[in-house]
Amino acid sequence: MSLTNGLKTDRLDLIRSHLYANGFSSIQDIADAVGASLATVRRDLQVLQEAGAIDRVHGGARIAEGTSVELAFQEREKRQLAAKRAIAAHAYELLSPRTAIFLDAGTTVLQLAKLIRINPIPLRIFTNGLIVAQEFINVPNLEVVLVGGQLRSENASLVGPQAEAMLESIWFDQLFLGASAISNDGAIYSVDSAEASVNRKMLARSNSKFVLTDSTKFGTTATYKVAPLSEAKLITDDGLSNEWRTQLEKAGVETLFADQGAKS
Repeated sequence: MSLTNGLKTDRLDLIRSHLYANGFSSIQDIADAVGASLATVRRDLQVLQEAGAIDRVHGGARIAEGTSVELAFQEREKRQLAAKRAIAAHAYELLSPRTAIFLDAGTTVLQLAKLIRINPIPLRIFTNGLIVAQEFINVPNLEVVLVGGQLRSENASLVGPQAEAMLESIWFDQLFLGASAISNDGAIYSVDSAEASVNRKMLARSNSKFVLTDSTKFGTTATYKVAPLSEAKLITDDGLSNEWRTQLEKAGVETLFADQGAKS
């Protein structure tokens, strides 16, 4: 590859990254972001459009609709980010070297995966999350196993009978599980039946179980029940209401509170 082509490839990557981070952008905004002329950006956008990576719309561009799943996951990842990072930091302190852990596909658990990538310790990691697994590419001291199954695009996770059959033959020292909702009945809920089913199997195959979820998920509802929250220990942020704290105490749920201020 020539130097010129290399620079062009880098610029195309910059344009894609800018559109991922900012959504629809005008040609001028893109030119300012990547340090190129308007004419150059127009040519680059044509190349990206022909490759199916972007859509040209209304004097600017956006990521192509076909990548909306990744974008949706990224948007969920950004919500309550300070709380998620604080929860993940608390969970990281509970890890023990040379143990087998399972990380589910949730966005809070993803923050734990990012911490493990930055500060790796010897672990055998199992996950059904594609984006979670990507965090561990070329990271030393980790043995990583991606659980197979049917792809659930909405969460970039692998679910279904094949995933559950694989889980049936493995035992985990620790499970770190996210939650779509914690309903007023004190149970974990999911928006997807297959996700709920594979989550139940994770719980059944783990010694120490931790639910990682921020305080905004409490008092919300989703369709499919996973399990009572009392089946696991809970790690949440210090923004949880006093009413919920009392309810959890009465239900005997061991709860660990992460300080958002310390990790924001």
